[in-house]
Amino acid sequence: MRGVIAACVLSLALGFTPAPTSRVLRSTARKATAAEPFVTTKSEEIFKEAKDLMPGGVSSPVRAFKSVGGQPIVFDRVKGAYAYDVDGNKYIDYVGTWGPAICGHANDEVLDAIKEQMEKGTSFGAPCALENELAKMVIDAVPSVEMVRFTNSGTEACMGMLRLVRAHTGREKVVKFNGCYHGHADGFLVQAGSGVATLGLPDSPGVPGGSTKDTLVAKYNDLDSVKALLEEHECAAVILEPVVGNSGFIPPTQEFLEGLRELTTKHGALLVFDEVMTGFRIAYGCAQEHFGVTPDVTTMGKVIGGGLPVGAYGGRRDIMEQVAPAGPMYQAGTLSGNPLAMISGIKTLEILKRPGSYEHLDKMTDKLINGILEAGREAGHAVCGGHISGMFGFFFTEGPVNCFEDASKSDTEKFGLWHRGMLERGIYLAPSQYEAGFTSIAHTEEDVDATIAAAREVFATL
Repeated sequence: MRGVIAACVLSLALGFTPAPTSRVLRSTARKATAAEPFVTTKSEEIFKEAKDLMPGGVSSPVRAFKSVGGQPIVFDRVKGAYAYDVDGNKYIDYVGTWGPAICGHANDEVLDAIKEQMEKGTSFGAPCALENELAKMVIDAVPSVEMVRFTNSGTEACMGMLRLVRAHTGREKVVKFNGCYHGHADGFLVQAGSGVATLGLPDSPGVPGGSTKDTLVAKYNDLDSVKALLEEHECAAVILEPVVGNSGFIPPTQEFLEGLRELTTKHGALLVFDEVMTGFRIAYGCAQEHFGVTPDVTTMGKVIGGGLPVGAYGGRRDIMEQVAPAGPMYQAGTLSGNPLAMISGIKTLEILKRPGSYEHLDKMTDKLINGILEAGREAGHAVCGGHISGMFGFFFTEGPVNCFEDASKSDTEKFGLWHRGMLERGIYLAPSQYEAGFTSIAHTEEDVDATIAAAREVFATL
């Protein structure tokens, strides 16, 4: 999710419908007072029932608030930069459905495009002209992509990518990085950060040893650890989040990415950027455009579906022509290329390409993270963090944080207390120290000012 600077761009790109204001302060953070308590009775009732119906009461583990304490709030609706729960509380949202809502929740232009397509049908299971249109937009924008295959999720895209790099190279071993997450496929659930770290599970039970024996793990931002593995093993690929978002926000050094490009080329391995999170978020051409380093294969998701389920993997033509039916590597999906997801992605990318979109994301996020860090340090807390465009994060540790090992030194108990205090003041943040945050082009200066003011209040209570 990842106001635009020019008012005309803002009016074109965004739509906002005011919501009921009971127990909220319209577009500013709520103040928890005795006269205006933070009430979540309905959320608690719904979540209690959910725990009898679904494992842990959720459909994805991090939503359960296990690492921050308390019970999760249950959403009723979202619009623009805001989320509204079933109790009527309003929140400035910095999760943005974990990244896709870069144009703001329920953007009117995106909704109109989806509604128009719904009249024609919700699923075809056959070729659709919208697939061509979104594919051309992705190919035009992303330096590494000459052909693309659409899937239904980032996990599915990474599963296809893994099979592809092995098919193309004839090699089986791959290198990933401690703390990088590439979906929940068996072969990737090795030191995977994100929800695995949040739950304190080093690996997942049920993953057979044979599934991970060819997955080698290196240290992020440490070229020597990669070099040692490539010199010892013939590897199909080196796979990474070009900016880590699943161990918290951890940017790479320029030298690290450039070094990976040189090492993989030297050793005959493919370089893969998992841009499910960073794709079209930190730049229109993804992280690879931002850093000027072009991988061989790229995985994508989130933003390219505009909030609907989607994933994709793409790369050089000679590699992608391995994929069936052009080649022998099989991968398929009943709902792949779904017309609703395609039109949602098309309209989202159209909005992002308008002048001022990424400038606004960078301006809002820079002010937000620096304001939070300044407030934390003024209150005497050890904090560090940063951002690139509309993606940010911070840690309760002195820092710097260059890898998951550094991130794991954070005071997660303090983060849990801070998270709860922010929630009570109407600020919705990722319920884990090990997750990045996201802004959208719908976030305003007033939203950011209210968030920093709430952060200052909460820091003072810790």
